[in-house]
Formats: sequence, C-alpha cells, structure tokens
Amino acid sequence: MSDAAAAPDAAFEAATYARILRRLLPLLFVGYFFAMVDRVNVGFAKLQMAGDLSLSDQVYGFGAGIFFIGYFLFEFPSNLIQVRVGARRWLARIMVTWGIISAGFMFVGSIAWGPISATFGCSDAEFTFYVMRFVLGIAEAGFVPGVLLYLTQWFPAARRAHVVALFLLAIPLSSAIGSPVSGAILEFLDGLGALRGWQWLFVIEGLPTVVAGLVLLRKLPDSPQAASWLSEEERELIATRLADDERRKAAAGHKFRIADVFTDWRVWALALADFSRGVFSNAINFWMPTIVQDVGIGKDDYFTVGLVAMIPWGIGAMAMVACGWSSDRTGDRLWHAVFAALLACAGLLILAFAGHAAVLSIVALTMVASGGLGWLAVFWTLPTKFLSGLAAAGGIAWINAISQLSGFVGPDLLGRVRGANAGDSSAAFLILAAFALLVAGLTWVLARDRRAAA
Repeated sequence: MSDAAAAPDAAFEAATYARILRRLLPLLFVGYFFAMVDRVNVGFAKLQMAGDLSLSDQVYGFGAGIFFIGYFLFEFPSNLIQVRVGARRWLARIMVTWGIISAGFMFVGSIAWGPISATFGCSDAEFTFYVMRFVLGIAEAGFVPGVLLYLTQWFPAARRAHVVALFLLAIPLSSAIGSPVSGAILEFLDGLGALRGWQWLFVIEGLPTVVAGLVLLRKLPDSPQAASWLSEEERELIATRLADDERRKAAAGHKFRIADVFTDWRVWALALADFSRGVFSNAINFWMPTIVQDVGIGKDDYFTVGLVAMIPWGIGAMAMVACGWSSDRTGDRLWHAVFAALLACAGLLILAFAGHAAVLSIVALTMVASGGLGWLAVFWTLPTKFLSGLAAAGGIAWINAISQLSGFVGPDLLGRVRGANAGDSSAAFLILAAFALLVAGLTWVLARDRRAAA
C-alpha cells in the first residue's frame, strides 16, 4: 500500500479514537474524580473531626485504611458482575451507592451503638467511623478495575497508556482541586445551620456523586456496538484493532483462562508491585493535610492547608500525563516506570530527614506524588499484555484488589508510627521508601520479562 493510500486510513483511525476519547473520558473521569474526593476527603475532615469526636492518630489511620478491606473483599466479584450486566448499569450503581454513603458520614458522631461498640473496645464515634469506612469501601469496590476493563473494549494496547493516564489524572486533580475546596468548607462553613465544617464537607462532596452516577447511567454505552454515535466503519476499525491484539497474545502463548489469573507468577508480581506503590501513595494521600499542617501552618487555617496541599498533586498531575504520553510515544514501559518509582523513593527519604522544613518538605511531597502517579500511568498497560477475555477481567480485578489492601497498610502504618513517636513520622517515611524501592525492583523484572516475551 502506498503512503498516499495509507494516510487517509491513519487519519480516519486517529479521528475515530479522538471521538471515542471525547465521548467516554469525561463521564469516566468525573466518576473517578468524585470517587477520589469521597475516598480521601476524610483526610481534611480529620483536622476538625478528630478533636470533636476524640479520634486519635491510631484510630484515624485504622479507620482511613479499613475502607480498603471492604474494597478488597468485593472488588473481584464486582468486576465479574460487570461482565454479565454491562458497564453502564454497574458503574452507575457503584457511584450512586457510594455517594449516598459518603454524605452519610455527617452522622458519624450521632449514632449510639450501646454495648456493641463497647464489645469492640470503641467509643460510639470510633465504631461508627470504622463501620462507615468499611461500607464505603464495599460500595466503591470495582469502579476502577471496571473502568480499566471497559477501556480494553475500546482501545488497543498501543493507545491505552495515554488513555489510562488521562483517566487516572482524576487522582491528583481530585486532591489538587479538592484540597482548597475542602479547606474552604472546613473554615468558612463551620457553624452554618448548627453543623460543623467537617459535616458540611461530607454532604457537599458526597451528593454530587449521586447526580454524576445518574448521568453516567443515561449517557455511557456498554460497548462500541451500543454506541449510536459510531459509524459502522468505526466499529469495524475498533474490532479489527482489538482482534490484532488478541492474535499477538495468542501467538506469544499468553493467558486466556480465568484459572491462569491465580497460577501465573506475573499476576502476583504485578499485584505486589501495585500493592507496594499503594502503601506509600495512600499513606501520603490520607495524611497529606496533616503533614502539610505540621510544617507550621496554623491549626485553624484550613484553607491555607488546602492551598499548599494542592501543589504536590497539581505537579503530580502534569507528571502523570507526561509519563503516559512519553511512554506511548517511545514504546518504553521499563525505564519510565522504574525512574518514576525511584523518584518517589528519593522524595520519601528526603521527608524522613527533612524534619519540618517547609519548602524541602513540599518539594519531597511533590516528588512522591509525581513518582507514584507517573508509575501508575504506565503500570496498567502491563497486565493486558498477556491476559485477555474473562482472564483480563479477573486479572485486572485481582491485581487491583490485592493492591487495595495497601490502602489499609499505608495509612494505618503512618498513624501507628505517629502515635508511638509523639507525632513524628520520620521512621514511617523510611519504611515507605523501602516499599518504593521494591516497586522499582519488581517493575524492572516485570517489564524486562515482557520485553523478552515480545
């Protein structure tokens, strides 16, 4: 085929995927944006809620992390249910449910459990906090792997890192935008209508998720075949590109059976890598407002805390997009991911030895955020290099489910270390740096193994 004949095909393909991106990404991005806001706004609420309800650092760390136990238990079946009922209805159900529960956190200090909470050695407020965080995890389980699976029905592997990076951009942007908003709600709405600022925080940031879920239910197509805005030629192009991916996987002897999810060492290694990344990322995410406040910001100056906390996430967002774009453009996964993990490791080491030096601490937090997010942009291209079909659904869910346990380990670890060391986090940062180094090592092995297989 001549260059002149190939050019229109290339232009048609580029235009098709650009249209898909414009149609799908805003819906999915908004959903994940609110997921992250509703998941981590407890970090800001803690600045005020902990004093009101007598929640210690250990209690907060455990409660922040127990969300991920519920997430872990229900994530794998959630992805398999999505395969049967369709992405549109299932993702919308997830969003509406978690939005309602998140808004319900305004009642954390209002529920009396009687002897039940005493049996667990908790106050009523502590027990309610634990239960609601656990239930919130159940409600949200399956959203991220569900979206990642959904994207594999539209985009071939060669285009997926950039798309995933744009979707996962909701992680840093939810914190970059949500941090000053959360700080402003805490500071300026406190006392309005006899409610504390942290109560307004949960209501204002929880209910929009319900609305977004209903919009997604109406607008999101279950598959390219169900998308009325695609032409028949565009549907054929999508099917052809995905079929090409499947042929390459089959030729390389890649896995297709659901049982292979649990017997392939690469799945477990990928899960351990993302778990290790999640340990330091979630610790920093849930404790970011407290860490920022520790550098010398006034205890009641919540809006300033929010403005400063948005810096690492804003820069991290740019690093994430740049890493995903560069990785797709060059075809390199290995060095992009390894360098990102090492950048996060360096940032955590600086935090361990920086004390409360304001500028150096913010620089280090930015390095951790940028490294973790940059690594994540590349990581999700690896599982579908050797898994497909139902095995891809199960594999993505299982990897993400294992990694979600890190959301319990990271925040709880930091809370326990702070509680045992009068609020000092240095020892915890050293432990988290070791996890980041493990991420770099596992990525080196996995990406090199994929290159050898290719």
